[in-house]
Amino acid sequence: MSTSMQTISAAATDKGRVTTYKKFIKSACNSTTYPKICYKALSPNAPAIETDPYKLCNVALSVTLNATYKASSTIVSLSKMKGLSSSEKQIIGLCAELSDYAIDDLQRSLKALANLQGSEYKAGEMSDLNTWVSGALTYEYTCTDELEGQKVRKVVNNTINKRVLYLAKLTSNCLALFKLLD
Repeated sequence: MSTSMQTISAAATDKGRVTTYKKFIKSACNSTTYPKICYKALSPNAPAIETDPYKLCNVALSVTLNATYKASSTIVSLSKMKGLSSSEKQIIGLCAELSDYAIDDLQRSLKALANLQGSEYKAGEMSDLNTWVSGALTYEYTCTDELEGQKVRKVVNNTINKRVLYLAKLTSNCLALFKLLD
């Protein structure tokens, strides 16, 4: 077989594998509350995930953690807007603090997930994992709840809601994906 034929054959095999991996991700995401968001967030990582539920959950948590860092950064930049009212400053400050808490919980979750595989204490590790990710989700919703009924500028309201509600969807999807580990 010529070198160019080997290259074509290898590319076809790799493409077939990636297709299999993406089907696995799609199937797993169909068990979540937000399957389209799940698939869009995870499918670019198909070669790293393969068909491994642990890798899938690890990537889902990592994507969620990265999105939380970005949301936190956006919220902090909102605090630098000129002319913020005292209630806007308070809400932005609270959401920044809650984002930090969510980041801590998601980092703990990644460690618990790393300890889970091959652990003698799988039930305990799963409990910790679910507790911390649920905690992150609670922090996210607490932030958006603070906006309700408050007089804040549209840009503040929309920016926080857009970022944090997207995070909540990613976080919710993580909880659903953890069921693959049972």
